[in-house]
Amino acid sequence: MSLIRLQSFAEGHWLAGDGAGSLLVSAIDASPVAEITSRGLDFAGMMRFARAKGGPALRRLTFHERASLLKAVAQALTARKDELYALSALTGATRADSWIDIDGGIGTLFVYASKGKRELPNETFLIDGAVEGLSKNGTFLGQHIYVPREGVAVQINAYNFPVWGMLEKLGPSILAGLPVIAKPASATAWLAEKAARIIIESGVLPEGAFQFIAGSTGDLFEHLTSQDHVAFTGSLATSTALQAHPVILKNAVHFTAERDSLNCSILGPDAVPGTPEFDLFIKEVAKEMGTKAGQKCTAIRRIIVPAAEADAVANALSKRLASLAIGDPRAETTRMGPLASLAQRADVRAQIARLQEECDILFGTPDRLDLPGLDTEKGAFLSPVLLAARDSRAAERPHDTEAFGPVATLLTYRDLDDAIGLARKGDGSLAGSLVTADAQIAREVVFGAGAFHGRLLLLDAECAAESTGHGSPMPHLVHGGPGRAGGGEELGGMRAVHHQMQRVALQGSPAFLTAITKSYVKGTPEPAAPAHPFRIPFEDLVPGQSFHSPERVISLGDIEHFAHFTGDTFYAHMDEEAVKGHPFFPGRVAHGYLLLSFAAGLFVEPERGPVLANYGLDNLRFLKPVSPGETIRVRLTVKSKSPRNTDYGEVRWDVEIRTGAGDTAATYELLTMNAYREAS
Repeated sequence: MSLIRLQSFAEGHWLAGDGAGSLLVSAIDASPVAEITSRGLDFAGMMRFARAKGGPALRRLTFHERASLLKAVAQALTARKDELYALSALTGATRADSWIDIDGGIGTLFVYASKGKRELPNETFLIDGAVEGLSKNGTFLGQHIYVPREGVAVQINAYNFPVWGMLEKLGPSILAGLPVIAKPASATAWLAEKAARIIIESGVLPEGAFQFIAGSTGDLFEHLTSQDHVAFTGSLATSTALQAHPVILKNAVHFTAERDSLNCSILGPDAVPGTPEFDLFIKEVAKEMGTKAGQKCTAIRRIIVPAAEADAVANALSKRLASLAIGDPRAETTRMGPLASLAQRADVRAQIARLQEECDILFGTPDRLDLPGLDTEKGAFLSPVLLAARDSRAAERPHDTEAFGPVATLLTYRDLDDAIGLARKGDGSLAGSLVTADAQIAREVVFGAGAFHGRLLLLDAECAAESTGHGSPMPHLVHGGPGRAGGGEELGGMRAVHHQMQRVALQGSPAFLTAITKSYVKGTPEPAAPAHPFRIPFEDLVPGQSFHSPERVISLGDIEHFAHFTGDTFYAHMDEEAVKGHPFFPGRVAHGYLLLSFAAGLFVEPERGPVLANYGLDNLRFLKPVSPGETIRVRLTVKSKSPRNTDYGEVRWDVEIRTGAGDTAATYELLTMNAYREAS
């Protein structure tokens, strides 16, 4: 293939950079692939462009509209993903490795698009938690909300997953309303640049919402402000250097790091040879060593096993590694390709030598690898290497040295406390795993080592068939870890969106909070309603509009009929003698669900109208029992509303059931689908 001159996308234009660039070569045979430089880019101009164009355009959109953008980007990438696969092999990735990177990245965008529409309101801000009472009479209250930051998301990605790494950061940022400047690692930047081109050429994202740097970041960090968010994936050394940048320190720039991680996998003491769990453990460790040639920030580096099973584990792992088909990643039979670059292989070899200060090699030859038909000196090929610590309790190198390749070290433990101690010595990991069939063992490991991990896989025979594995970050769960792993979090569903917004504590009157949040706060004066709220089209409903029902007496006959009709003959409703001395009930009381049923009868409008269906009930609380002979009445109030699609909007109603004496018997939130004016 001809040499590619990689370009940056800055201020709405593709730019090749000035002068000669650095040469990037194939991991397979060191043949030239691309040239890269960002020399000549106006980094200050890129930041201004993102703030002036991309940020305002995204902030004008609701979460649902931003989610639709993500879905459209994912669809555009899906339509052209064969172009990405063709370039991915040159990074050393097999077809299976590329699937994790390319389809995994696209899938993450689809997940965020879906979760954004399901879990976020069709609004530009988020309400965080319940209203906080700050005064005796309820005229002064507090409410937390999330609002978009008015900055830029600067995202610096690692070489091992050039597509997934870019997309898993991009999705939450766009959803949060932050324009993105993405910078891939140079070693595999040709693949990231192709993905960036597909995104730009799709025309989906607003102008300025996405820019791309091919090459170094130049003086970009000099132009960061307190409104910006920096997300970094890479080495501990680079991370600490960036975090110590004077501008980041001065402006308290929000910085998230995902970096070196000496992840461990523990074989439970119950998982002896011959058990399904032992076989699962061997399979999982070998898979993590071979997938992406071990170049995964979540890969297993420390193999922690009972001392009695060390030989069995070593033999089984060595046998499995010996069968691993290593070769040209473009071949269908290949299961492990080369490392991403010769420089990376040299670094891994250096780290293996450091590990050998305290460890012996049980399998593999780090200095040579013979493969038929391949020049393994020109290509960055490396044998899997399994080491064993000579003294597992005294060894330090396995806990502070990461060989970022197909390398792992065997450590032995005496008892479970010893295993937990070894796991903790990594000083913070992205991912850990435990293979056991014993739930009590799992509990002890979780609470013994959980504080040192961002994610823990508890693997047994029951979940193995559907498990995504030790090394697979999922968009639904947090990706990050304490200490050495960087102390940050990415992904985790909507948590990643929250991280990139500003939480603001509001204080004020109920009326002000209602007006600002568009969500009814108790104590707000009720706006006049022209009719029963169930008769008002979605567009015309106003938070605070209320309906106050007539009263209804709850008779003993009602309680008994409800009990026999439903089968709920719990003693508190049926037996006066049994309820004597009860700490909560003064005597026989009405069923809670009877109150809900009667409440619906008091506020429901029977004729067809804007309300299409009741589809949810949230935050139900029974606060005071209702005795036979007491009356109830209902206040039904429009709490909030959110358009959902072209057919209907969602209305959340605040419902309060009160007794004749004025006490609150129950509260809950009712969800209905309401038609728009034209449809009703």
